[in-house]
Amino acid sequence: MSTKLTPKIILEGTRLTQKTDLAFALNEHPRIVGPRRYRYHSPLVSAEWCAFTDFPWGRGPVNYAPEEEAVALETYATWARLFELNRYYSWIVDRFHVSTQVYQRQARGAAPDFAWLERRLRPLGFRHVLCWRRPETFEAARAERLKVSGNPRQYDDLGPFIREQELYRSVVRASALPHLELDVSDGDVARAADRIADWLEATGGLSSPWGV
Repeated sequence: MSTKLTPKIILEGTRLTQKTDLAFALNEHPRIVGPRRYRYHSPLVSAEWCAFTDFPWGRGPVNYAPEEEAVALETYATWARLFELNRYYSWIVDRFHVSTQVYQRQARGAAPDFAWLERRLRPLGFRHVLCWRRPETFEAARAERLKVSGNPRQYDDLGPFIREQELYRSVVRASALPHLELDVSDGDVARAADRIADWLEATGGLSSPWGV
């Protein structure tokens, strides 16, 4: 029997770093989830879902208000328990607790502690992929995003995204989870997915720590 593929990848990074496109590509990548002869449902998780408000682009586990912190932390604990119960599965996560740390630090000067969460994620084999791009490439990335964005004004000022990258880098490097820093400046999603597959293969990140 071949080894079961159960990668657990958390994609992090500022806006316009192709995290969501990459999440979909990873979830159909034959070296990461195996060959697929037909399409079926795959788990794509995101803490960026604006699930705390009943209007678009509202608040959620990343950008929660101070009075919603307990709800946000319980959400993360719930995801952690689901991951633990379904450990022999592949999970692709588009933004998670690092995005929360970055947002809350910038918006409120807060420093939510997620050491407890990483102590639960690490034994399951979770890893960070930090997506970043060279500053001079943000303009072209914005032009592409504006073709499809339902909220284009959020991209009026690229400066915060460029500055935010260093904060993401510092938080990811301080994490207890293994990480890969992935340059997506060329916009080639397929190539980026291949690089993640290479890294996972080289570091044992494609299968469960317990075997099959």
